[in-house]
Amino acid sequence: MFEKKLEFDFKTNQDLLKRISNIDGFKSTWIGIEKKENRYLKELRQVATIQSIGSSTRIEGATMNDEEIQALLNSMKITKLKSRDEQEVVGYYEAIDLVYSNFKDISLTENYIKQLHGILLKYSEKDIRHRGKYKNFPNKVEANYPGGQQKVIFNTTEPYLVDKEIQEILQWSNEQLEKGNVHPLMIIPVFVYEFLSIHPFQDGNGRLSRLLTTLLLLRHGYSFVPYISFENIIERRKKEYYEALMISQKYRYTKKEKIDKWILFFLDCLQEMIDLLNKKYDVYKDKGGYLNPRQKEVLEAIRINQPVKFGDIVAALPAYSQNTIKKDLVYLLNEHQIESIGRNKGTVYNIRSDNNT
Repeated sequence: MFEKKLEFDFKTNQDLLKRISNIDGFKSTWIGIEKKENRYLKELRQVATIQSIGSSTRIEGATMNDEEIQALLNSMKITKLKSRDEQEVVGYYEAIDLVYSNFKDISLTENYIKQLHGILLKYSEKDIRHRGKYKNFPNKVEANYPGGQQKVIFNTTEPYLVDKEIQEILQWSNEQLEKGNVHPLMIIPVFVYEFLSIHPFQDGNGRLSRLLTTLLLLRHGYSFVPYISFENIIERRKKEYYEALMISQKYRYTKKEKIDKWILFFLDCLQEMIDLLNKKYDVYKDKGGYLNPRQKEVLEAIRINQPVKFGDIVAALPAYSQNTIKKDLVYLLNEHQIESIGRNKGTVYNIRSDNNT
């Protein structure tokens, strides 16, 4: 049934294959970058997480900006979450943190989807009755615009058909992912499209669809996802996002239903993530943006006195212990900021020639 929606013309298939190949090429490259585990990657992830929370909640009508979200999470007091925006932000934060930390253990099942929905709406007072439960009343996919304006994008599955349609897409997706005959980057957007079309819960479907997107991408090796915000790209391209869904939805439940425009949009967003991540990583790498203030002091002490021995660095920085400076030197070596010559007590340190300014 779902395979029919993937029967595209030759030109579209070639376009899809090219995009998937480019994304998978970066996927392999990123594994090597990630193994460095430098501090800048942690900074990137923190920024991307805030952007993801902000964008995903704003798409659904929230109004908090990223700075307000960061401030809320820094001084988070659950008992004082009075506004709906704050409740949605903290719920999304806990859900995305769970996905990032435990994606290997969260399989694509009805039970886990309901659990994630429950966490997503955990603090939302108006959603107490239906969190983690399928809808009892019809709902629609609506676009939220500045000023409170809403526009109906398409109608969704009737409540009495939700259980059947969810079971069908879960079974198909898991079978295909297990068999490996269809590329995951084809299956994942199909699942997301079907989930949004069904809109199984009374509220929170859009946010949950983006969490499930992140979950599935991580489970299939796209480990760069936490470092650049997919949700932020969707927010900026919201018009295209809704149009891609509408084009396919127009022919839902008919033989004409094809989702090529949606899959192309989905892959284009992943490619944009990669392009942005490459730019951000290059900029911070050149600036040394992943060094903390103390490490920058160690680097400057070496720059001024090079070639310099360990004891000279310790003498130049009396505020820090020898063990701390040793760790910083190891880190700077791993980050290719400095180089060492000699062994043991005869070792001297220099700034790498390609890092001299």
